Amino acid sequence: MLLTRSIDLENLIKFASLDVILFLIGTMILVGMLNDAGFFYWTVTRLLRIKNITGEKLFILIMFLSGALSGLMGEVASIIIMSKIILDICHLIDIDPIPLIIASVLATNIGSSGTLFGNPVGILIAARANLTFEDFMRNAFPVTVIVFIVTLVILSLWYRKVIKKMSEKLLPLRENSFFISLISISTDIKTKVSIGIFAAMLVCIFFHHRIEIFFNLQENSILMMTPIVFAGIALLYRRDRMRHYVEREVEWTSVLFFLFLFALAGAVKFSGVSDIIARNLIGKFSNPVSLSAVLIYSSSILSAALDNTVVVATYIPIVQSLGGLNINIKPLWWAILFGACYGGNITIVGSTANIIAIDILEKSRNVKISFFHWLKIGLVVGIITTTVAYFSLILLIH
Repeated sequence: MLLTRSIDLENLIKFASLDVILFLIGTMILVGMLNDAGFFYWTVTRLLRIKNITGEKLFILIMFLSGALSGLMGEVASIIIMSKIILDICHLIDIDPIPLIIASVLATNIGSSGTLFGNPVGILIAARANLTFEDFMRNAFPVTVIVFIVTLVILSLWYRKVIKKMSEKLLPLRENSFFISLISISTDIKTKVSIGIFAAMLVCIFFHHRIEIFFNLQENSILMMTPIVFAGIALLYRRDRMRHYVEREVEWTSVLFFLFLFALAGAVKFSGVSDIIARNLIGKFSNPVSLSAVLIYSSSILSAALDNTVVVATYIPIVQSLGGLNINIKPLWWAILFGACYGGNITIVGSTANIIAIDILEKSRNVKISFFHWLKIGLVVGIITTTVAYFSLILLIH
């Protein structure tokens, strides 16, 4: 690209989105600290100790946890944690982990669209569209809740036989008080402090827009720096584990992948390709309603074939070019967010979370999920959730 002058060095560095990269690194370090403190194993024991636990309750809790954790700490960290939790539970009650892994991944991708840092695509969109955490809570979160409920109903019917078997396997455990006492653990001071640091970060992110207005700071400056600042606090607190967190808990291969992907997508904007695509779109679809339909369904279909981060990184310069043509692009940002997150559920390679979960399953249990096994349920959930999100977008536009 540099040799053909498709982009110059200054813009290559600019489009690499170092603010987003630092945000991801900081979040990964904080999640690693929580994991090291035993927070997630404690969560497993809490699940299994619920009074009168049944297959239905456990299934709903796994889906709820998958969606909630992805919204709080990102889909990559969430699916790593949930995959380990599910495999432990399946080992304890002796059931096939595949249905629960698939359900967890689908819930993870849906939950990741609800908050600003649930997904790398959300962070990238927020940074480029100047959207705040409050914008996500006002616009994306309600849609995510509706879509999550729809998905929960679909999966409960789809896996009803699996849920019934889970209830049968859980019955003896409920009556075994000795087993319950064995898996019970308490939280120590490190766990409590780690939770406190993470909670403080969430509070700062939630109120970042108010803080920026109060101190007259540039938009999203507090948002982008908060995770890296709190990661520094975490490293100072756990100095004995500092090197481990940086070397092992940060997914450096993913970080480098995003870094160069963002730079590559920037070339689309710099070279003027995105402006040509934008003008062609305006020639055929002149209003936000029809443009939203094109973007949400095309990003959904493309995300099924490619990783959704690739799709969003390519679409961002196109939406930015549409903004230069006096088009209301606010609903278009939500269109590519929902399309990418929900379309990522369609195939086994549609999202980073899908690939990570499959990898963990193969390494831990030597079990493989075929492409068409995933596609059967993924296609149903992907089409229905994308359509629900589109009609919700129409309400937002008006």
